[in-house]
Amino acid sequence: MTKRQTWILTLISVIALVLGLLLSQRVWFRLDLTKNKAYTISPVSRNLSREIPDQLRITYYVSDKLSAIHPMPGEIEDLLREYAAYSRGKIRFTRRDPSKTGMVQAVEQMGIQPRQIQSVEQDEATFSTVYTGIVIEYLDQAEVLPWVFSLDTLEYDLSSRIRSMIRETGREVGVLTGDADKQWASDYGYLDQVFTQSGYRVRVLSPGEEISDALPVLLVLGGVEELDEWALYRIDRYIQNGGKVLFALEGVFVDSKNSLAVREKTDGGLLAMISSYGAAVRPEMVLDRSALTLQYQTAAPNGSIQFRIIRYPHWIGVLAENSNTKHPITSGFAGIDLFWASPIDLTPPESVEGEILLSTTPEAWLMTKDFSANPETGYLFEMEEPDTRGTKILAAALSGKFPGWFRDKPKPTREGSGEELPELPAETRDSRIVVIGDSDLATTLIQMTQGQGIQNLDFMLKTTDWLGSDDDIIGIRNRQSQAGRLDRILDPEKRLKAMRFSQILNVGIIPLGVVVLGIVRSLKRRVKTKGRELSDGV
Repeated sequence: MTKRQTWILTLISVIALVLGLLLSQRVWFRLDLTKNKAYTISPVSRNLSREIPDQLRITYYVSDKLSAIHPMPGEIEDLLREYAAYSRGKIRFTRRDPSKTGMVQAVEQMGIQPRQIQSVEQDEATFSTVYTGIVIEYLDQAEVLPWVFSLDTLEYDLSSRIRSMIRETGREVGVLTGDADKQWASDYGYLDQVFTQSGYRVRVLSPGEEISDALPVLLVLGGVEELDEWALYRIDRYIQNGGKVLFALEGVFVDSKNSLAVREKTDGGLLAMISSYGAAVRPEMVLDRSALTLQYQTAAPNGSIQFRIIRYPHWIGVLAENSNTKHPITSGFAGIDLFWASPIDLTPPESVEGEILLSTTPEAWLMTKDFSANPETGYLFEMEEPDTRGTKILAAALSGKFPGWFRDKPKPTREGSGEELPELPAETRDSRIVVIGDSDLATTLIQMTQGQGIQNLDFMLKTTDWLGSDDDIIGIRNRQSQAGRLDRILDPEKRLKAMRFSQILNVGIIPLGVVVLGIVRSLKRRVKTKGRELSDGV
C-alpha cells in the first residue's frame, strides 16, 4: 500500500467515525436479552412523542460525586436519553450537577431531596451531600421525582406522569375506608405512599360524602356492616355515571387486633349491591394449602413464653399460575398474599362482562360455620375440608353497564338531615369494577409476609391504573423483573424430588464435571508436551 493510499484510508476512517458519532445522537440501539425487556423502554414510552404537541423537558439533577462511586446514575441517564432519542425532538434531556451549577437552593425548592453518603478517600471517611432527582416540565406544568436511585419503576413513573401532563388529566384516586376499625392514614399508610410516589393525588372520602362524577377511580375498602343506604346510593350513582370502583371486602369479621375471634358480618346492603353487579362475596372464609407461615407466642406449661411457627391456611399465598395471564392487571403476575379472604361467585348480568383475576389452588377449602382463626385451634381448621375442597375465586373484574341497585327504589334519607340526594342519571354509562374478597391485603399486615407486601401494593396500583383505563401504562409495570416464591411447590413429594435433584446437581454433578474437565485438560497438556519432546529429539 502506498503512502497516498494510507492517507486516503485514514481520512475515510476518520470521516466514518465522525459520521457514526453524529448518527449515534439520532439513532438509539440497545441489545436487551431480559425476558420482559425490562431495560429497554416499551413501545408506549417510545410513542409518547405522537401525543406531545409541544416540547417537553426532562432534567436529571445528579451529583457527579454520586456518579463517580455508583453505576446507577449512569443507568438512569441512559434511560432518560433513550426517551429523548425516540421522541424526534419532542423531549429535551439535560443533566445537571446542582452543586457545580449553583442551583442547590433552587433544586431543593423544586422538591429534589438531598441525601448524605459516606465515601472513603486515602483512608479518610467523608460525608457528602448528593442529589439524584428528576424534573419533568411541560408548558406551565412540572412534575418532580424527588429521589431516583432505581430502574424498577422509573419508566412507569416517567411515562404515567408525562401522559397525565400532556392530556391535562390529573392522576387522582378517591378512597373510602368503610370498616370502623381501620383508618387510611394508619392502616393503609404503605398504600398511600405508593400512590403518592406514583403521582396519584389521594382524596380521602367519608362514608356518605358526595362523590364527584369527575373522580377517575374510587377504592371502597371494607364497609359491609358500616355503610348505610345513603352511602351506598352515592356509590351506586357514581357507577351509573361511569365511575370505576375497586371493592376490597370480605363477608367474615376477624378481630385481628385482639383475640382473633371470628363471626359472620351483618350485611348493611353493600354485599347485596355488589352481588347485583355480578360478583357475590360470600360470608365464608377461604383456606388453602398454599399458605403463609405465621409466628406467634404461646405460654409453655412451665410458664415461659414460646415462639411457634406454623403454616396458617387462612393467609393465602396466591400463586402466579392461579391468575388470569390475559388480563392487564394480572399479566406478569408474580403472586400476592391475602388475609382471611372470602370466596366470590361470579354471575354477571347480560350487560356486564366478567373475568376471573385470581383464584386458589385446587387444594383450597372453605370454612362456612364454626369459624376459627386462632392458630392454637388448628384441629378445627379442616373440619369442612372434605366437603368443600376445590378452586375458589378470590378476585374478579367486571366491565359494562351495571344495573342500578337503587334504580327502582326510593332515594334514601337521613334522619335529621335536610339534604336531598341527587337523581340517578337517565342513562347508565359503561363502567369498570374489580372485586376482591379481602380488605386487609394492603394494610400494615403486609409487613408480616415473606416479602410479598410490595407485590400486594403493586397489584393495587395496577388495578387502579386499569380502572382508570390506562391499560398500556400497566404493561410497563408488567415488564419489570419479578421474583417468585421460594416455597411455591406445595406437594410434599414434588418438593422432595426438587430438593433431591438440586442436591444431586449441586453436590454431585457440577463438582464431578469440574474434576472431569480438569483431568481431560491435564491429559491433553501431557500429550502436547510429550509430542513436543519427541519432535525436539528428532
